[in-house]
Amino acid sequence: MNENVAEFLRRLILKIPVSEMKTILKSWDFLSDEQLQTINLKQRKEFLAQEVILLCEEKCASLDDMALLDIVYTQHCRHQKLWNVFQMRKEPGEDVDLFDMRQFQSSFKKILQRALKNVTVSFRVDEKSAVWIRVAWGSQSSQPNQYKPTFVVYYPQTPYAFISPCHLKSTVPLLHQALKVATKHHHITQMVLRSRHLDSLKAIAFREYDQTFERHDSSMPVQEASLGLDVNLDSMIIHENAEEKERIQRVTRETFGAYPQPQLEFAQYKLETKFKSARSGGILADRKEPLRCLIKFSSPHLLEALKSLAPAGIADAPLSPLLTCIPSKKMNYFKITDK
Repeated sequence: MNENVAEFLRRLILKIPVSEMKTILKSWDFLSDEQLQTINLKQRKEFLAQEVILLCEEKCASLDDMALLDIVYTQHCRHQKLWNVFQMRKEPGEDVDLFDMRQFQSSFKKILQRALKNVTVSFRVDEKSAVWIRVAWGSQSSQPNQYKPTFVVYYPQTPYAFISPCHLKSTVPLLHQALKVATKHHHITQMVLRSRHLDSLKAIAFREYDQTFERHDSSMPVQEASLGLDVNLDSMIIHENAEEKERIQRVTRETFGAYPQPQLEFAQYKLETKFKSARSGGILADRKEPLRCLIKFSSPHLLEALKSLAPAGIADAPLSPLLTCIPSKKMNYFKITDK
């Protein structure tokens, strides 16, 4: 195991939380159970890294092995990355092709390696049959940068791919071309939907959020469970009028559904409009350029926060469709202009 591989492994071990160390190393399936048992987790991370390096040296670990460990780590800590959603399309009338994993991997790798001399591509299939792809980019004169890879998550026989940002913008068209050829699509477009919560992005893209995220608590009344509110707190903050309270609960349930929402952290709205007034004159009336502003809503769980606004008495029900249409429109970036 050369110095570059050892340093790559050292940095990977330093990134992995100690609480997840054994789980991730076991999922990697490179070290034996006996070797894993010898690892002492109750020591400084630097010493722990050196211990793992020695074990991997015994098995002559390669750069490909380290790339697979990086994929396993990213799978376990996938919510630490920002993911962009891309949609692919076939030509009208084209049939859906049967998916062949070997052919997919071969085609994807060939497209990149023919166009770029120095690039490393690694694949791993998770328990949900998603193909995880790791691409480390180099150039014609420099070796691939293993510390700034791009990750792609593709679910076979679907038109969607989830891609982490590329640090080299020039590689984006090449990556898209590889995806199109390997999946036998002709077009790929970036959706205005991104988040750190990969599972929620998948649920929105595949319209699974009313099934995947559905979890009922039979011990809680339906109205309260569907709103995600504390029963004791509810009586103090919701309108005293019983009929109005029931209306708000009904409208909220009809708008958001009786299931937990997919998790997004933000939604962004760009407004571009011209000032309109019956009165003539004035600074704004004479302005030729449109008025522009940017509004961004952020929360650790934005859709659940929006869902609770009306029941909490903070906003009227129903909320604006601009706020409630995020899952159905599959977007959390909006541009609002004059018609």
